[in-house]
Amino acid sequence: MAALAWLLIPLVVAICAGLWGSWANRTRKARGDGPELDGYARFRAAMEKSSRT
Repeated sequence: MAALAWLLIPLVVAICAGLWGSWANRTRKARGDGPELDGYARFRAAMEKSSRT
């Protein structure tokens, strides 16, 4: 019976991790690449400005 308990512990943890993962992912929205590309464009502009001086 103790061996069965040791086998059930990882199973219960895996189920809980799956439930938590789906709960944590439920609020994510697809943002696209807009904010990242804007930040990269600002970075490139700043690097070009500092290399020209």
